Amino acid sequence: MKQPTKNHLAIKTAFQRKLFKPIMLTAVLTTLGMGSLSAAPFGSDEDIGFAGKIWNSLEQAKLAGSGRIVSTPYQGSHPHGAILDTMDSQIMVEGKKGSVIVKNNYGGEGVSKKAVADNPEKYLQAVTVMFKRPGYDADNKDWFWVKYAPDGSIMKNPKNMALAGRVAKGMPQGCIACHQAAPGGDMVFNHDKLSN
Repeated sequence: MKQPTKNHLAIKTAFQRKLFKPIMLTAVLTTLGMGSLSAAPFGSDEDIGFAGKIWNSLEQAKLAGSGRIVSTPYQGSHPHGAILDTMDSQIMVEGKKGSVIVKNNYGGEGVSKKAVADNPEKYLQAVTVMFKRPGYDADNKDWFWVKYAPDGSIMKNPKNMALAGRVAKGMPQGCIACHQAAPGGDMVFNHDKLSN
């Protein structure tokens, strides 16, 4: 066997040093559940596809889209909207029935409860939805979270991540972090009828 030359050893050592840091960083992040080997908690192609099915079901049930049912507007707050209206029901998605909460988020110049009641489409800025998906995320009561634009497209956060799925799971702010504070253990603020 041929002995490596001094130059060969120097190249090999430099190459190993260059690879060592990224490999170790990847190993540490993966161990912590933050590396490229672990999926993002939300915004995947699967999440986006499922969110599209939810929107279609919401439209069929007249809970979203044109001709949707609008409930009584009430005073809202950040991060949703200055004025809100909320509906809860049951819908079928992929042949399975699940509870759904639909919150219409209104804002803009001149927004008020009366203005929204008179012309909801003018002030609608987003539609936030919680859909109960059995077996999906036991840590968070199996809720699937999604934020739609009024046209049903999925909105994105400032990091360009689609707001669908386990939105902001494990983060200090976001859908899940906020709703964990809801009374009744069901992650719902308006009532406790969905607690199990």
